[in-house]
Amino acid sequence: MTLKYLIQKEFIQIRRNAFLPRLIVMFPIMIMCVMPWVMSMEVKNIKVAVVDNDRSTLSQQLVHSIEASNYFVFKGQVPTYRSALQQMEKSQVDVVMVIPQDYSKDVALGHQPQVLIAANAVNGTKGAMGGNYLTQIVTQHVNPDIASMQSRISTLFLYNKHLNFKLFMIPALFAIVMMLMTGFLPALNIVGEKEAGTIEQINVTPASKWSFILAKLIPYWIIALFVITVCLLLAWAVYGITSAGPLALIYLLSMLLALFWSSLGLVISNYSDTMQQAIFVMWFFVVMMLLLSGLFTPTRSMPSWAYATTYVNPMSYFIEAIRTVFIRGGGISSIWHQLLALLGIGSVMAVWAVLSYKKNS
Repeated sequence: MTLKYLIQKEFIQIRRNAFLPRLIVMFPIMIMCVMPWVMSMEVKNIKVAVVDNDRSTLSQQLVHSIEASNYFVFKGQVPTYRSALQQMEKSQVDVVMVIPQDYSKDVALGHQPQVLIAANAVNGTKGAMGGNYLTQIVTQHVNPDIASMQSRISTLFLYNKHLNFKLFMIPALFAIVMMLMTGFLPALNIVGEKEAGTIEQINVTPASKWSFILAKLIPYWIIALFVITVCLLLAWAVYGITSAGPLALIYLLSMLLALFWSSLGLVISNYSDTMQQAIFVMWFFVVMMLLLSGLFTPTRSMPSWAYATTYVNPMSYFIEAIRTVFIRGGGISSIWHQLLALLGIGSVMAVWAVLSYKKNS
């Protein structure tokens, strides 16, 4: 019965806060409606300039092929390589291609012309992809037989046949929304009561530490259910993307992640004296776990010492599991070890949240 009234107190506090109810509703809406459009790893709009030293019909056909590509923004032809590099130094172009003087003659004789491609590799991904795109265009133009051979190669893309990057990122956005909503809000809860002075009134009540911490956790688990429901509805309504696997597993994974983050938030709140301190400590864990989770880059690309951190990172388990369910349609047999890991890490953190609360302090 004590737990019931403590939970009611938490919801009353949330409702009376002028900002939190709006945040709980608007934050997942903004994340789901904006971020899938901008969080794309696909490289487009590469600015390219061409130095055509041949000025033949064949070289102009190559220039027009580059101009017609959807990946490039054609910045025109430049008279010399030096002037093209000056434009690159001013960030006016990303890639420069130099067509040699005897380009058409070499192609007609069956020789391989030496085409120079200079890419700005300050952004390594953009430079490498821009160079590869241009290399493919030049190769197909010089050797049409290669293009016809490539047309006979059949590639089958499984699970995401249209290579839709939104389908890849939406499950990851679930993780970001859950992390921020169920992590930061509990982190500010107890320390907020310390600053307001209401914690002293709770300390003199007969409520046990377990009841008090559960009353702090349960409202955020309910908020997590609301948030993940909003995210799923928006993914379907805005992008036409639905889960290939059972929704029950998505909710189960979300609740286990909410268990971890809400417990971690309360642990930080128990040890913090001010809201500023709690925010900075929580932000440290959020950034570290997010960047080491494999949300943006594959974890196997990390150094071995950094990859070892994924074994204790619940975000890594959640992202891998929810993409397996949401995109591949995997069942519980495909993600059982991620479920056990999330349950274990979340349970340890929940026990720590109870033990770290000093009721009589």
